[in-house]
Amino acid sequence: MIINILMAIAGIVVILAIIVAMQPSDFRVTRTATIPAPASVVFEQINDFHKWQAWSPWARMDPAAKNSFEGAASGEGAIFRWSGNKQVGEGSMTLLESRPGELIRIQLDFLKPFKGTNIAEFTFKSSGDQTIVTWSMHGKNNFISKAFGLIMNCDKIVGGQFENGLANLKSVTTNR
Repeated sequence: MIINILMAIAGIVVILAIIVAMQPSDFRVTRTATIPAPASVVFEQINDFHKWQAWSPWARMDPAAKNSFEGAASGEGAIFRWSGNKQVGEGSMTLLESRPGELIRIQLDFLKPFKGTNIAEFTFKSSGDQTIVTWSMHGKNNFISKAFGLIMNCDKIVGGQFENGLANLKSVTTNR
């Protein structure tokens, strides 16, 4: 009887491992907003990590997080490091590419609660006196990320934070 129970448990573990392994290896989360401000104004808020405290959804989750800045003051080579509560974790962002009014590409290195490296991108498209901003993040799912994705909808969670951040960005850039 005990052998049958152990074999059943082993079978369930194997089936779960197969299901997890079959999940997508890549992920992408994308949100877009139209902001009633010129692309240069919106770009300026994102291109300078010092200005993120005013609009970043994670800054609002832990106002007491410890932050530090390294490298360039803004643009390519700027680095932002943070260490906060369980909601924001610990990690760093390095601005890899900065094309005014077009694109900002950032490498995200997470240390806590999970280690991982992803790429975030902001694109800007002028539309009259407004700017269409697209915020996306993409990366690889390891086995643990794939398993976590079976329980939690990461697109909904991270995408919701992107939506909040874009709404905050809209408020900051239009109330200058």
